Amino acid sequence: MIQRTRIKQFGYLVIGISALSLIVHLLLANNSTGIGYTRSNVLVDDLYPSQGPRHRKLWGPVSSLETLQPYANLRDKTSSVPRGNNGFIYAKIYGGFDKIQSSVCDLVAVSRLLNATLVIPEIQLSLRSKGISTKFKSFSYIYDEELFISALSNDIIIVKTLPTHLKEARKKTKFPTFSTKGSETLDFYLQNVLPKLKQSKAIGLIVSTGGCLESILPASMSEYQKLRCRVAFHALQFRSEIRALGNKIVQRLRVSNRPYLAYHPGLVRDSLAYHGCAELFQDVHTELIQYTRKQMIAKGAVKDQLSVDSFARKKNGSCPLMPEEVGLILRALGYPSDTRIYITGSETFGGQRILIPLRSLYPNLFDLSSLSSPTDLQTLTGPEPPLPSTNLHPPPVKPPEKLLEEWKNAGPRPRPLPPPPARPFYAHEKEGWYGWVAEMDSDPGLGLEGFRSEAHRILWDAVDFYVAVQADVFFPGFNYEGSQRVDFSGLVMGQRVYRAASSVTYRPDRKELVDMFANITENLYHPPRNWSRSLRSHLNKTLGAEGLIAEAQLSKPKSFLSHPLPECLCTTLKPNKAQPISYYKGLEECPAWMVKTKLVNTQSETEDLDLPDDDVDVDHEPDKDSNNGSSEQDQEMDPDD
Repeated sequence: MIQRTRIKQFGYLVIGISALSLIVHLLLANNSTGIGYTRSNVLVDDLYPSQGPRHRKLWGPVSSLETLQPYANLRDKTSSVPRGNNGFIYAKIYGGFDKIQSSVCDLVAVSRLLNATLVIPEIQLSLRSKGISTKFKSFSYIYDEELFISALSNDIIIVKTLPTHLKEARKKTKFPTFSTKGSETLDFYLQNVLPKLKQSKAIGLIVSTGGCLESILPASMSEYQKLRCRVAFHALQFRSEIRALGNKIVQRLRVSNRPYLAYHPGLVRDSLAYHGCAELFQDVHTELIQYTRKQMIAKGAVKDQLSVDSFARKKNGSCPLMPEEVGLILRALGYPSDTRIYITGSETFGGQRILIPLRSLYPNLFDLSSLSSPTDLQTLTGPEPPLPSTNLHPPPVKPPEKLLEEWKNAGPRPRPLPPPPARPFYAHEKEGWYGWVAEMDSDPGLGLEGFRSEAHRILWDAVDFYVAVQADVFFPGFNYEGSQRVDFSGLVMGQRVYRAASSVTYRPDRKELVDMFANITENLYHPPRNWSRSLRSHLNKTLGAEGLIAEAQLSKPKSFLSHPLPECLCTTLKPNKAQPISYYKGLEECPAWMVKTKLVNTQSETEDLDLPDDDVDVDHEPDKDSNNGSSEQDQEMDPDD
């Protein structure tokens, strides 16, 4: 009995010592310099401070470009306003949003050059679709007509329709029509078009290549370049429904005052086919790209052979950066994994499947469909009539009396068993690209639903364009790709340069980035230690004046709107200041009132701090004084190693 009591006492003592030891260890761990067990109350504002060198390094502004200000000054007030005495110009615009935006600007400049009255251009994608709303048609399907007319009243005369007598003559095709090639010279209009205009008092222009006037004009025609800027950046305003939805999406992205990044993949089927990037995809996507390339070769748009080495094209910088590569680039630049990224562009070839690697790195991936409700989209498109149903209906069910009568009249017995019923064919197997790939050798065409979708794409691109221009950071996956006159990324970058040149807009050199990825791929087990630093150094250079100068050499010969410098901007610096931006010949000094306003705004702000390129890490670094016991594992996971 006494022995059993001693055993119990010894057990209680062991339990007490263990409990005391556990309490002591918890207290030591809680008060140590490491991670405590108590829950810390961290606010969103603490994670994403609005000030600080790291925040300014990732989200801007770029201090070297803060001296650039928009200055597309109006015409000389003493000069007479053109009255359009030579006649009327009416035009048909074919193509998507980017071609429409560029073509309208060129049409205004051509009308001013010929001293003609411009009729509101006709957007064919919204006219040939019979399934869209009748509330918005043609030009008003995207833009505000009244604002467009009033904003350019000091430059040209714009009317909504032709006079009645000219309408009848147009129906009888009495007026000459010119199909432009996209980069027509001034002499073409002055020598060929102007005499016809004076003779017939009306001409028609067909614009299908994204423009009808050459991008670079002589220095004496700088006023026409500024007119292009006034059209693109001031007169061409979206209608109220597009602006309202764009503002709503921006507000949803900036919840809790957090910044967001806009990313345009540039994975458009036509561009991929033009450059021969089919082998970068798999299965049916490769077949679709090759089919489009075959059509381009038949039309003469592509002079190369059908099958090319896509990986060699990508190494040359002719193919887009894939989403997984963009995700690695953003991580190397230092953007945290919870960064909000908005995908722009109505077409991402490959769909959501091709965005899976990027979503694994950045789960907060949004687009128009995820940030807008069906009510928002219905308000944007307007009331639309229902399309006729294309579903295949089963044969009508026969009553039992009818089946019995057919059985009796079927003929002599014995009869063979009837064949088994055929497998039903569903609508998705007979229509669209799936049915074409499965059973047909030719493109089945768009149809009513396809035409409606093409018209809707203009609206989706307009909303994405609005959101991308207001983004804190913009990253293009495929800009200035060369297959056409202008592209979506180029328009966004040009708009951002004009409105806020100091905003963070990356201008990556795809050829150099592909070489960097090839370097790390060839050395998987021993990657270069300075890979992240080299990548950050390259991309950070593209943000400033050096990036603008390199961009001008690629983009401006094809699209003036993608690089409206120096004609449509001015600098607050004195001409004798030695700055890289002064290499632009013709860059004017801003007016005195603009310089004073800039000085007042900068005096209230703190001086911008420039961090070295290798000081931006993926994760937030803790203070060295508070974490003296960092483990070797943390050092091994450094991105520069």
